[in-house]
Amino acid sequence: MPTKRINLTISRENDNLIDCTIYLNSVNNAQKLPILIFAHGFKGFKDWGGFPYYCEKLAAGGFAVLSFNFSYNGVEKASPMDFTRLDLFAENTHSTELTDISTVINYLPQLSEKFPGKIDITKVGLIGHSRGGGIAVIAAAEHPQIKALLTLASVGSFDRYTEEQKKRWREKGYIEMPNTRTNQLMKMNVSLLNDIENNSKRLDIQAAASDLKIPFLIIHGKEDLAVKYADAEKIYSAADKERTKLVIIENTGHTFGVEHPFKGTTNAFEEVIKLTADFFTKNLQK
Repeated sequence: MPTKRINLTISRENDNLIDCTIYLNSVNNAQKLPILIFAHGFKGFKDWGGFPYYCEKLAAGGFAVLSFNFSYNGVEKASPMDFTRLDLFAENTHSTELTDISTVINYLPQLSEKFPGKIDITKVGLIGHSRGGGIAVIAAAEHPQIKALLTLASVGSFDRYTEEQKKRWREKGYIEMPNTRTNQLMKMNVSLLNDIENNSKRLDIQAAASDLKIPFLIIHGKEDLAVKYADAEKIYSAADKERTKLVIIENTGHTFGVEHPFKGTTNAFEEVIKLTADFFTKNLQK
């Protein structure tokens, strides 16, 4: 079924722009569609690898899908596949990303006006991958507009650094993370560490999970080397078991076998797509 991709930008309070793509089934629907919001992870972006394919498949299944770039993720609209703003990446924090995702959620009434008769903003699902999964858990706990939540390879905690790493971080004012795909050294300023420590209560993913009163599906690859599946188990242990399901997919890793640039899907990724579609169909298409 053909899907339309429409790009748009949302202005944030500090004049930074949040680049978005809306995926809509191009067939005229008699009913408004539930909307799914997708948040990418660390060193990620909305057009990474299989993410557009994932969003298109969900749109073909009867959803509107809004995928967006966090405003400080280092990727600009003019060059959507490249990290050209490492200065912004260095300044990013989890609280900044929570402001971004809140801005997107609060934009939904305006989005509905842009696409009259297309989107049902009373049926909103949230999806987050990796670090974006942790952000999504907290956002879902903070926003009653979110009616169902799904995480993919989510971190279970944002405080993932040793005391020695933190010591060196404070001494230098930054740490650098290599991007093996682009061969870039990606700097993270001490502002990120300060955010983790100063806002530890709000940034507690497991505490947010325990507050959730909505359907929640946690998906993780058993062979994930970037974020161990133990993180998924930590989130699940904190969540309401009556509303939450944990699925560990065997023999796959952090991105479920898909790469950037996208070279095609995998059995594991197709399983993720089916699990996602089935979950939101059950919980939003009523």
